[in-house]
Amino acid sequence: MSIYDTLNEQQREAVYQTEGPVLILAGAGSGKTRVLTHRTAYLIEEKGVNPYHIMAITFTNKAAGEMRARLASTLGEEIAASVNASTFHSACVRILRRSITLLGYDSDFAIYDADDARRLMKNCLSDVNVSEKQFPPRSVIQEISRAKDAMISPAEMLEDAGGDYRKMMIAKLYGVYQQHLRASNALDFDDIIYLTVELFRRFPEELAKYQYRFPYVLVDEYQDTNHAQYQLISLLTHASGNLCVVGDDDQSIYRFRGATIENILGFEEEFPQCTVIRLEQNYRSTQNIL
Repeated sequence: MSIYDTLNEQQREAVYQTEGPVLILAGAGSGKTRVLTHRTAYLIEEKGVNPYHIMAITFTNKAAGEMRARLASTLGEEIAASVNASTFHSACVRILRRSITLLGYDSDFAIYDADDARRLMKNCLSDVNVSEKQFPPRSVIQEISRAKDAMISPAEMLEDAGGDYRKMMIAKLYGVYQQHLRASNALDFDDIIYLTVELFRRFPEELAKYQYRFPYVLVDEYQDTNHAQYQLISLLTHASGNLCVVGDDDQSIYRFRGATIENILGFEEEFPQCTVIRLEQNYRSTQNIL
């Protein structure tokens, strides 16, 4: 018996529809991880796609690890290891390690954590002679983070400030903060995706390499993507059009971090020829919950 015989009708449709844009709407417990795993296996075993050419993106290391483990049990360790199953940030770090020199950084850049970023912001506040009481480092970093998630540069933030003193100062601090990061050959967590998108926008030949490398892209929890992540996926899949996203249009847990639910709600408008599949059978919850 084939592994695909264990899937229900909707799950099989999601697995077999390998070409073009596909939107899989799946609630908790509907078997979406299983579908992504089987879809990846189907691409490799039945469609002859080299696993090296598949990118499967999740939001957490735990989810990425689970997907790799499932692929290993289905396809074997060696084949599963060739699939790029990782988080957004892990995937982008690998890209930047190879190509960030084009943006003027060294490839051995450091990645600052939240504490490093706050300490750096304190230095920035001192540089522009404003008090931490007036501009708490944590809140300034949060505003800069939201700007990077939205792909807004310091110059664009300053232009959008419209003469508002506080907004103008945040934009100025943003610029000074980025100057310090660059001088230290360092990135903060939000730079990882922001700079990858900038790399692809500024260097089309570099983007073309990764479009060739990854003609098949799968994204889990698409409802939790922010604008920068959306831009990244859009650029990567523009050439092939083979984008499969899975998400729950009724739930987004990362709105506070810039997640844009419109990414999933507007998918059909952006891709008029897309296939929409709903996984409606719940395999996890008890009958009382259902």
